[in-house]
Amino acid sequence: MMLNFCRRQIYLFFSIIALFGCQRSERVDVSQIDLEINIERFDQALDSLNLTNIPDKNERWKRQYGAFYYDYMRFMLEAGDPDDTASLIAVLSEVIQTPDYAALSQAVQSAYPTMTDYEKELTDAFKHIVYYFPDTNVPRFISFMSGFGVQTPIGEDYVGIGLDMFLGADSEFYPALRGSIPYYVSRRFTPDNVVPRVVEAFAREELFPYTDAESHLLDQMVHHGKILYFMDRVLPGLPDSLKIGYTTAQMQWARNYERDIWAWFLSEELLYDYDFHRIQKHLGEAPFTPELGENNESAPKLGVFLGWNIVRQYMDRNPDVTLPQLMAMDNGQAILDGSRYRGR
Repeated sequence: MMLNFCRRQIYLFFSIIALFGCQRSERVDVSQIDLEINIERFDQALDSLNLTNIPDKNERWKRQYGAFYYDYMRFMLEAGDPDDTASLIAVLSEVIQTPDYAALSQAVQSAYPTMTDYEKELTDAFKHIVYYFPDTNVPRFISFMSGFGVQTPIGEDYVGIGLDMFLGADSEFYPALRGSIPYYVSRRFTPDNVVPRVVEAFAREELFPYTDAESHLLDQMVHHGKILYFMDRVLPGLPDSLKIGYTTAQMQWARNYERDIWAWFLSEELLYDYDFHRIQKHLGEAPFTPELGENNESAPKLGVFLGWNIVRQYMDRNPDVTLPQLMAMDNGQAILDGSRYRGR
């Protein structure tokens, strides 16, 4: 891959601006939308467990938290079925007496004594969602900890927020998880990722689930690009690097070499490739893209990055297209053609 040094210098100034701003952050007035998000603190409720009150709490939480509580005990904490009281008591009694549980609970409460700021940010984000998609069923938001099992689960009428997976990149817990959660993933387990990851999960799983995983790379690039463009519109103040999950350096690298990346995708005939493993190399999480750059400095998931810019350019060139109309489009080729995207 040829990388033009002069071009890199020219792009540098503009890419730095883009890192700390948010392109296409169209502002709309959502002040009249009657909505206020409240995050229910199940993590704090769980902290109230002791060896004598488990049966009472179990019955109370089944009524109070409904589907979330059943999902939590069965699949997140893997403690068992809440309706099998005897078995659940035995497991929870063991769990709450372990030093690891106590240490994690203390870390979560220390990092998140209140969720007020996150409630405000989620309120604004979901007001934007309702503005564009008035029929949206706004779910319950419930914070919890599961021992690093799941971050933002979506269930029947709820979105969970696994606070133990947002403790900060320097948390003492994450190095011990390297075998199952590599650093390039856990570095994003930070408080400033709470809102974007919740919004992204809700968009991907609830609003715009992708059902055609056997489509070619271009269609999948555009789908991911639409999700990020949706985040542009409902999180208008959020930096691009937080939306896509890049470091500052990765964001800068991708912007500097965008035309070269696009040219490489074309030369490798990637756009219409159906090979799952080859496609995932350019869409999935990774520390970098092996084929590109030097000294492992390249950004990962470049198919997502390019798809995002294709969608942005399409919307710039087609201002009459609404966000709901865009999200309903399922033809990646039509969006690429309408964008006239050429790598910039």
